[in-house]
Amino acid sequence: SWSPFRGGGFSRPAGRMLVSDWSPLHDAAFNGRVLALQGLIGQGTCVNLSTLDRVSPLHGACARGHLACADLLIQNGANRGANPSGSDHTNSPIHRAAAKGHPECMDPLVRHGADVDQVIEQQGSPLHVACSNQHLSTVRKLLELGACVNSSVRGESPLHIAARLSSPELASVLLDHGAAPSPRNWEGKRPLDLAPPDSPVERLLRQGGSEPPAPQPGLRL
Repeated sequence: SWSPFRGGGFSRPAGRMLVSDWSPLHDAAFNGRVLALQGLIGQGTCVNLSTLDRVSPLHGACARGHLACADLLIQNGANRGANPSGSDHTNSPIHRAAAKGHPECMDPLVRHGADVDQVIEQQGSPLHVACSNQHLSTVRKLLELGACVNSSVRGESPLHIAARLSSPELASVLLDHGAAPSPRNWEGKRPLDLAPPDSPVERLLRQGGSEPPAPQPGLRL
């Protein structure tokens, strides 16, 4: 959860990640107040303030789809990747945008170096996250930006997620972009194995090559 404001203003070098509570900079970014954000940055406020939950102003802007605020923060040195805490990486702005369905925020992130295929434990890649939340336009945007359609977390691909959700729309987009139809996850299951029987997504996966071919006479398998 994101904490309410209890801290004061800060003035530090932009590149450092400082831990604070919910600050005026967070509030401006989260609520899309680009002029207030511009003023705070102009006063020297660090764009990389982070709450105890490791939420930066850029996380907030991307979660709410405030493109102008996100762009302003990025131009002023906001970290585009996950906020580090030791070896743990719990979130990133592009994962936030993917989770909330804001493809418009992804262009400036990727243009300024965000990893479109960054994998975060328990979440996977941004494409996994967008598929899990059934944000079709976000899935399309990530693929347009070069996201790996076969990104895998413990063998679980975006197509596995589409099959679990019984979404022919997601499955169709993924297959059209070259998704492997028959990868096996950590349970040894293919996307086809996860699709509800006789559902549109099961039929689509069979057409896409998930069904193994029938053995040919005399062929040793």
